[in-house]
Formats: sequence, structure tokens, C-alpha cells
Amino acid sequence: MRGLVQALSSLRKRFTARSRLLPVLGAVLCFGLVAVCSAHAVQPDEVMTDPAQEARARDLSRGLRCMVCQNQSIDDSSAPLARDLRLLVRERIAAGDSNQQVLDFLVARYGDYVLLKPPFETSTLPLWLLTPLLLAGGGLALWGYSRRRSKAVKAAQDAPPRLSEEEEARLAKLVAMERPAGEERSKT
Repeated sequence: MRGLVQALSSLRKRFTARSRLLPVLGAVLCFGLVAVCSAHAVQPDEVMTDPAQEARARDLSRGLRCMVCQNQSIDDSSAPLARDLRLLVRERIAAGDSNQQVLDFLVARYGDYVLLKPPFETSTLPLWLLTPLLLAGGGLALWGYSRRRSKAVKAAQDAPPRLSEEEEARLAKLVAMERPAGEERSKT
């Protein structure tokens, strides 16, 4: 029996040591995946020969949304559509367009959704206000729930404790013993 207890104790110690290591390994793995995924997806054949124009193209690409990846810039995305958009940005820059002209061209073609930071206009008002409104609504719901819960807990604490069946039977017996015999008949 002692051998079994010692073996189980040894296994528990090993499992505890490993279970402490698992979150660390998981965090390292996640960090590595994020680092690999966030590598720039610009291909060598997309790079412009003029460094100033390439810097402009990269700057514009960081502010444009990949329509496939949704919340990733076209600079970071390796999707074929992102590549096409990067090439389109570089073509417009090579043609002599300013940064604003390139953005205007892409917005006219794809809408404000192509911008990672859409402008604050009436058409984009839901994009800007939906998140704060949802957060405020959730906060109000949690506040209301906690108030109701605290009132219910307080009411439960203030209420007299319930008697068990055994205690109720004993109380009934005591009450019956204290009553005069005539009083019991008149009530029934």
C-alpha cells in the first residue's frame, strides 16, 4: 500500500511540474506563430526600384485592408487579392499619382471598407459608434445583473433560516405539548 501511495505522489509531482510548464510552452508557441504570420508579405518582384516610391507604397499598403483577411493590411497579407492591390498601388504611384489620389482611386473602386481606418462620416457612423454602444450596453447589463444579484443575496441573508423536516417535527411536538387539550379541539 505504501508503494502505491509513493508512486501516486511521485506522479502527482511530475504532473504538477509539467502542468506549470505547459502554459509557458503554449505562450512561446503562440508568440512564434504570430511572429511568423505577421511577416511582411511583399514579394521581391513587387518592390519598386526607387526607394522613395517603395516607401510610399509600403506606407499606403499598411493603411489598406485586405478584403480576404479582413483585419489585416495588404502589406501583411499573402492573399492573392492583397498582392493585386499592392501591385495596383505601385502602378498608381509609378504613374505619378499622389498618396491621396491612390487612396481616392481605391475608395472609389472598393468603398471605405478598403481603409483600415475609415473616415468619420455619416456613412461610416455605425462603424465608429457600434463598438462603444455595445460596450456601454454590456456594462449596463452587467451592472443591472450585479444589482439584482446583490439584492437577492441580501434578501436571502435577511430571511429567517428554514427548518429541516426533523426540526419542524420536533417543533410541532413541543407546540402540541404546551397547548391545553381544550384549545387544540376548538381550532380543528
